[in-house]
Amino acid sequence: MPLNTTTSDIALEVVLPGVPHQFVLVTESPFLIGRGSENGNHLRLEDQRISRRCAALVAEGNGYRLEDRGHRQGVFVNGEKVKHKTLEDGDVIYFGVDDCCEIIFRSSAPKPPMQETHSGPETRSMAAVELPAGGSSGGLGKLNLLLEATALLHSQLPLESVLGTMLDHAIAITHADRGVLIEPGSSGSALSELFRVRLARGSGGEALPAQSITPSQTALRQAVNQQATVIKGDLNLADQGLDVAQSIVAQLLRSVVAIPLYAMPRANSDASIIAKRGQLLGVIYLDSKTPAAFSGLDRQILDALGMEAASILDNARLVEQERERQRMDQELAIARAIQQAMLPQGLHDFPHLAVTGEQLPCNAVGGDYYDVFSISPERTAFLIADVSGKGLGAALLTTMLQGALSAMSLGTDPVRVFNHINRFLCEHSEVGRYATLFFAIIDDDGTLEFINAGHPSPLLLRRGTVSELYTIGSFPVGLVAQAEYTATTLKLEPGDTLVLFSDGIVEAQNPDRELFGFPRLQDLLANCQEASLDTLKKRILDSVEEFSRGASQSDDMTLLIARYRGSAQAI
Repeated sequence: MPLNTTTSDIALEVVLPGVPHQFVLVTESPFLIGRGSENGNHLRLEDQRISRRCAALVAEGNGYRLEDRGHRQGVFVNGEKVKHKTLEDGDVIYFGVDDCCEIIFRSSAPKPPMQETHSGPETRSMAAVELPAGGSSGGLGKLNLLLEATALLHSQLPLESVLGTMLDHAIAITHADRGVLIEPGSSGSALSELFRVRLARGSGGEALPAQSITPSQTALRQAVNQQATVIKGDLNLADQGLDVAQSIVAQLLRSVVAIPLYAMPRANSDASIIAKRGQLLGVIYLDSKTPAAFSGLDRQILDALGMEAASILDNARLVEQERERQRMDQELAIARAIQQAMLPQGLHDFPHLAVTGEQLPCNAVGGDYYDVFSISPERTAFLIADVSGKGLGAALLTTMLQGALSAMSLGTDPVRVFNHINRFLCEHSEVGRYATLFFAIIDDDGTLEFINAGHPSPLLLRRGTVSELYTIGSFPVGLVAQAEYTATTLKLEPGDTLVLFSDGIVEAQNPDRELFGFPRLQDLLANCQEASLDTLKKRILDSVEEFSRGASQSDDMTLLIARYRGSAQAI
C-alpha cells in the first residue's frame, strides 16, 4: 500500500566504498529489497550473493520495521543479527556479505537528488543499485583477505584454527555456500576414491561435519590432472560429465570450484627441478547452489589464494616433519643410551684373562655388540655378534640376543641355547633379521670351547704367528631352521691373544672403494705380538681410520680382544 504523507520522506542511503552514495525514497509498504525484479523488489541489489527475497521495510504506526524475508547470510542492524527490528534514524543495515553495501535508514529525506520508486495500477519502476563484483572495492577487499591469509603463516595459532581461518577466507573471497579442505588419498600422489575431507566450513564460518559433504570427484580429478583451478559456473551447461555426476545431482549443486594446492618446489643439484611442481598437498573445494555463482571470479585472485593456502599447508607439513624428526632423534638418543648401557662398562681383567673392546656404530644405534661375563670363578664367557641391517630394528634384536646369551651365566648348555635361538628366529621369520655370532668360554687351565654361527673367524696371535681359529663356515642364527650348532675345543697357551672383530673392520673402504681387507689386518697383527691389549686395539682402529681417509662407512665396527694369562699368572 502507499505510505501516508508523514512517512513519504523516509529514505535509504546506500553506501558502497568507492562509489557515490545513493539515496532511495521509500514510497510503499512493504518496501521489498532483494536481487532481481521477479519478486517485485523495489530496491534491487544486483549481487549474486544477495537472496532474491532478502528483506522488507514495513510501515508500523509512525515508525518503520525491518524484516528478514529469508536472506541466506542473515540481516544485521548495527552489527546485530535480527529477524525483525523497529528502525531508528541512522541505523545501519548489513546483509552479512563481505564487500557488499550498507544501507543507512534515514527518517527524513536529504536535500540532494535521490532515486524514487513509483507505483501505479499499470506500471512500477524500481531503483536498482549495481554492486560491482571484481571492481575496485571488491578487488581491494579480496586483496585484504589474501593479506590476512598470508599473515596466518606467521601466527602461533593451532594448526586446525589456521586451516579453518584459511578456509573461511576462501569462502569469503569466492562467496561460496561452503568450502572443504581435502587431503590426498592413500596413494599420496593423487586424489583417489578414498580422499579424506579434513575440514568443512559453511559460509557463516560454522564448522560442518565432514561426512555431510560429498565433493565432486569429477571436479577434483580435473583440477589435479590439469594442475589448475577448475571453475564451473553453471553445471546445467557444464561439460565433461559434471552436470550428471551423482554427487552434484544429489546435493542440488549448481556451481563448483576446485583449487589444487602444491608444495613449493625444492631446488637441488638438478636445476630443472626448480620449475616443477612440488608434492600435492590437497584441494580447496567450494560449491554453491546458485547458478553462475563463480562465473565472475578473477582467476588471478584464485591463483593467489591457492598459493597462500598451499604455503600454509606446506609450512604446516614442514613443521610436522621437523617435529617428527626431533621425536625420532630423541627416541634414537634413548635407544643409543640403552644400547651403550648394555655393553660391558669398564672391562676388567680376570685372574686368567685380560680383555678390552670397542664398538663404533655407523648410525645412532648399531647392530653389533660384544659381551664378557663370568660363568664361574674359573670360567669366563665372551662373544661378538653382528645383526643384519642397521638402525632400531637391528638394535632391538641385539638386545634380545644379549639377554638370551647372558642366561648362560646360569650354567645353560651353549649348544642348546644356540639351537633354540636359531629355531625361535626362524619361526618368527617376519622379523626378517639374522645374526652372525662367535661365542667362547675359556677355563682357567686354557681350555677354549667356542661356537661359530657364521661370524668371521677370530685371529689367534701365538708366538709371532697369526692364524684363524677356523676356516669352515656355518650358518648365522635365524637363517636356516635345520641348522645344528656344535662346540669346538682348543687349548690356549699363556700369552695367546684372540682378536674378535665384526666385518665392518675388514670391509671398511677408502675413497677409491678399496677394502681394508683380511690380509691387511693379519699383517698389522703380526707386528704387534708384544703390544698391550689397549695398544693393540688403538693400532687397529687407527689403521682403519687412516686407510679410510675420511670416507663414510656403511657398517658398524666392533673389536673384542682377549689374552689368556695362564693359570694364576700375571700378564
